[in-house]
Amino acid sequence: MYQPLLSYIERHSTTPLSGEDIELIQSKFTPKKIRKGQYILQDGEICRSTAFIVKGAMRQYTVDDKGMEHIIQLAIENWWADDRESFLTDTPSRYYIDAWENTDVLVLKKTDYYEHLIHIPAMMEMIKVLDERHAYANHKRLHSALNDTAEQRYFNLISTRPEFIQRFPQYLIASYLGVAKETLSRLRSSN
Repeated sequence: MYQPLLSYIERHSTTPLSGEDIELIQSKFTPKKIRKGQYILQDGEICRSTAFIVKGAMRQYTVDDKGMEHIIQLAIENWWADDRESFLTDTPSRYYIDAWENTDVLVLKKTDYYEHLIHIPAMMEMIKVLDERHAYANHKRLHSALNDTAEQRYFNLISTRPEFIQRFPQYLIASYLGVAKETLSRLRSSN
């Protein structure tokens, strides 16, 4: 179960993992099965762990005053599921994160990260790369939400994340793109 995580770390760092590093990683990441619909984080809770998705799919969303869900992030294999702001600042989250499918994850507690894994050079290099990519992706998504048409956002998603179209239902994709379900249906039928 650990091989996808170890491969992920190695792909995102130039520093090789030593045998000791691998043993430490395996001792601090805990395998967990998350049932479809089960939460790993709810609005108001402090995010005290991060989850690496080995198999399955998850979603991160917020709920407005009218009860409407707004998808912030969709995540599948080899993605991380957490609220980074809450995790880093120990403040209550504004988000829900739940499993869209039955999902196998490797969970890392924040305390284990700071007490142990922060000393592994490959982990630190991977985290730096992920932080940079995360910031870039957020800016790109914000720019797209403010400047691109619904059609442009949809076609960008098809070209960059075609697996999302296969794995998540149309109404979640519409929420992720910030468009009405009817708009997405029209875009899909014209494609």
